[in-house]
Amino acid sequence: MSPDPTDPPSTSSPIVPVLEARGLSKSFAENTVLRSVDLDLLPGRVVCLIGPSGSGKTTVLRSLNGLETPDGGTISAAGAGLEIDFSRPVTNASRNRLRDLSAMVFQQHNLFPHLTVLENVTEGPLRVQKRPRAEVLDEAHALLSRVGLAEKSGAFPAELSGGQQQRVGIVRALALRPQLLLFDEPTSALDPELVGEVLSVMKGLADEGWTMVVVTHELAFARDVADEVLFLDGGVVLERGAPSEIFTAPTEERTRRFLERLMRPF
Repeated sequence: MSPDPTDPPSTSSPIVPVLEARGLSKSFAENTVLRSVDLDLLPGRVVCLIGPSGSGKTTVLRSLNGLETPDGGTISAAGAGLEIDFSRPVTNASRNRLRDLSAMVFQQHNLFPHLTVLENVTEGPLRVQKRPRAEVLDEAHALLSRVGLAEKSGAFPAELSGGQQQRVGIVRALALRPQLLLFDEPTSALDPELVGEVLSVMKGLADEGWTMVVVTHELAFARDVADEVLFLDGGVVLERGAPSEIFTAPTEERTRRFLERLMRPF
């Protein structure tokens, strides 16, 4: 029986990390954007990456998805029998296996404007994964209902609000049946009044046990939803810990200054 993508992946013991990154480094010309970043992604846990713009957060995310190739370090997925050493040439087969593990939700919705909502959601499962059409359609309708967009399946992206488009982007990611969901500041392009509806969907996924990595400036979301928070600055993880530690008693002065600037009342 095929797995139901409306349910989170199994987290039965023994616990095997979905993905592990060790010593990730990356430079663009003379600009070093990642310096020996480590990350452990355990099933059912939410990791939030916070920090100033240009700190390397998005590069970490893109490296986990195979959209960026680090200059050094390793990424492994024991459950998938995958280990990539970036000090050596990376084969297309290894990169594709890494991409198959996760699905990305970007800052911009990146929906195909000439396709309906339903067509946008089913494009990947049908054309890339070559799954049966009836199965894909049934799952797509269930996922759209799950995020309150069942009645929008025949609409085109231009007919939706920004928040609705981003919810379609989340459904499109879920339809690929990933083990890991990656979010790159998914609310940054939204009007303030639309942010809540997207964060609500994301919180629901976290509550259901999806494994997630979220790059975000929504510090209240990170504080309430994350299991672990990483503060990056200058391509380095300066501090990591539970939200209760990072947001109430950070040990690094740079972390304190960042949080004070973003959380101070106006």
